[in-house]
Amino acid sequence: MAFLNRLGSLLRTAWPWLRIPFWLVMGLLFGFLLPYTLILNARLQDRFNDLVFAVPTRVYARPLPLETGRALTPAALELELTFAGYTAEGAGKVQGSYSKNGSRFVIASHGYFGPDGGELPHRIRVALADGQVASVVDDTNNKPIASIHLDPARIATLYGAQQEERRIVRLENVPPLLVQGLQAVEDRDFKNHIGLDFSAIARASFANLRAGHTVQGGSTLTQQLVRNLFLDRNQTMLRKVNEAILSLLMEAHYSKGRILEAYVNEVFLGQQGNQAVHGFAAGGEFFFGRRLEDLRPQEIALLIGLVKGPSYYDPRRYPDRALSRRNLVLQQFHDTGLLDDAQTKAAQATPLGIAPNAQLPHNRFPAFMQLVRSQITADFDEAALRDGSLSIFTTLDPAAQLYTEQAIITTMKSLGKRGAAAQAAAVVTDTTNGSVLAVVGSRDPGEQGFNRALDARRSIGSLVKPLVYLVALAQPSKWSLASIVDDLPINMRQPDGTPWTPQNDDHEVHGQVPMLDALVHSWNLATVNLGMQVGVPRIKGFLESFGLEGVNPSPSLLLGAIDLSPLQVAQLYEYIAADGHALPLVAVRGVMDNKGQAIKRYEVKGGDGEYQTAARLTTWAMQQVVNSGTAAAIGNSSLSWLHAAGKTGTSDSQRDSWFAGFTGDRLAVVWMGRDDNKPTGLYGATGSMRVWQELFRKLPTRPRSAAPGEGLEMAYVNPQTGKRTDPSCEGSRQFPFVSGYVPEAEEGCFWQRFKGMFGGGDGAQQPAPPVPSNPTD
Repeated sequence: MAFLNRLGSLLRTAWPWLRIPFWLVMGLLFGFLLPYTLILNARLQDRFNDLVFAVPTRVYARPLPLETGRALTPAALELELTFAGYTAEGAGKVQGSYSKNGSRFVIASHGYFGPDGGELPHRIRVALADGQVASVVDDTNNKPIASIHLDPARIATLYGAQQEERRIVRLENVPPLLVQGLQAVEDRDFKNHIGLDFSAIARASFANLRAGHTVQGGSTLTQQLVRNLFLDRNQTMLRKVNEAILSLLMEAHYSKGRILEAYVNEVFLGQQGNQAVHGFAAGGEFFFGRRLEDLRPQEIALLIGLVKGPSYYDPRRYPDRALSRRNLVLQQFHDTGLLDDAQTKAAQATPLGIAPNAQLPHNRFPAFMQLVRSQITADFDEAALRDGSLSIFTTLDPAAQLYTEQAIITTMKSLGKRGAAAQAAAVVTDTTNGSVLAVVGSRDPGEQGFNRALDARRSIGSLVKPLVYLVALAQPSKWSLASIVDDLPINMRQPDGTPWTPQNDDHEVHGQVPMLDALVHSWNLATVNLGMQVGVPRIKGFLESFGLEGVNPSPSLLLGAIDLSPLQVAQLYEYIAADGHALPLVAVRGVMDNKGQAIKRYEVKGGDGEYQTAARLTTWAMQQVVNSGTAAAIGNSSLSWLHAAGKTGTSDSQRDSWFAGFTGDRLAVVWMGRDDNKPTGLYGATGSMRVWQELFRKLPTRPRSAAPGEGLEMAYVNPQTGKRTDPSCEGSRQFPFVSGYVPEAEEGCFWQRFKGMFGGGDGAQQPAPPVPSNPTD
């Protein structure tokens, strides 16, 4: 009591001197520090909760199907594996690895879950031969596998406007060596401190004072996380106060496990262009091309070593520094009992092993991703895509996409001055199901700007002609490929009163010609005369049935006076390539939620195939375009085995160069032109068709049959009259007809032979017109 009395007396004596400082301190505490702490606390909780639970929307390519007979080359398979993050290290024995011996592969797949099911991890042997899969065998039991899918490549991550890349992982899925090693190197007392480690601060201060400069840090993992989440790198007193307060608050609110999990996902480990790499899982893919769970001790050690200075120890720029730092971390693993002597020496003896081509998806395919967004925005808004923890499974074929990009780049370079100011776009689809396999919107495939594949509307020129002929051929009682059409001069007035006098590209008139020849040689006059007989409104209505709006009602429509995007052209040609079935083009197959449940499937339902026989006749005619017409450069090349069907297109004054062509299972539409709409000096055959050729030299695909399709039959015809004739008659030619509509009128060649006996040649049938030496349209 005496002590308390003396203390009270002392305080009463000193109070006149202490009361002002006391009230200032209390005012500072309750008027500023407490509200300031509450503000920081609210900010901490909002940001931390977002970090821990906001798994981004991930976008995947299509799973790679492997089955006997499927078109696939060794180069394409290796490209697909590399793009999906598989590595040659592991020799196909470790998940996510493969080995290659010529055209034989051993692949250890990861397995995956998708909207159509998925696959368990498998170790398989794949043999390729003659451009297709020869066999697929389970390597564990040596049994053949009828069909299997490899896990799809991740092609984009939707984080909104921020260019950063993460792989959100739960702490229980992180390799124990990484969790324990991180604490051993960065914060050995992590489990015991309250966010600030005062003993570590004291040790660091003493070491730095003795060295005369900073050689050791005393920051805890909690402080480092706070710094990454909230603060800049400025060494100011205010920043240090904020860091201390936020660290204490974080430790008060969250468990050690949640803090460590947030750190594992947040830590900054490097830079890919303008895209920051955050988290150990992302770092594993960025540097090694491997998933976090597949990393080896030396790789884990390098990632942990990068925490100290991602730029200074960048293994691609400064491999010696990185190697030294990695080995130091491995030694710390040994000193703390995480690795034994043998493991440490073996790990330190290995090279860095940085994968030269490893990279993170960074919305690598902007043109394709725009199509994906346009197809799912009806069901998911931007907030759902950014924060909904969704998995979007697309139809993108990585090999098709990359080969298309390469084909455009290579062709543009080869065109010299003509290609210098030109732009390009392309769309590749699967003719069997309407899947969009590739989209390129610029000559620079990574360009984030104007997407010419979707948004550029350009005159399609002669690409419209197969559709004109298809509408005519849909009336087999009136028209066939052997029907005679007039390739004669035209002079008419358009609905707006302007005169219209179209001409053929060769500026010649060919008289009466079979419909097949008119299409093969792309003769304008014959096409217009045919279209006028069929009826422009009928052709306009057919085009509008594909969802096209504002279709030109004038006769000039018959020669391509309609502006469409490459994607719209692909939709039109998909109808022909799909055997007369209307297959809507899709870029998304399904969307899954964060629980692995399919919440949306995008299924394609084709039409009934009302004009199947007309589509088959048109396809056969387009194959003759490739064999001997304006696209004969394909038929005369090493691609002749594809028996492809195609059509060139060139708009007025060579402003637009087009080519659309399809094989047994792939359709590609290519456009070239200038953004300012000036002439390019390129025809369809000298510009876009060259891209198509370059693409299909590499793209795995099945050939078309050279024979007419089901429901058609061949018959010999006199091409001057359109009547059936004997095969032995001079000039007779075979044409396909819809079964039941082969011409009944028949003529022999008696008089032809009779006149020939006396040297008369007037009755001799003339051969088909020769192929132009430089076909254009």
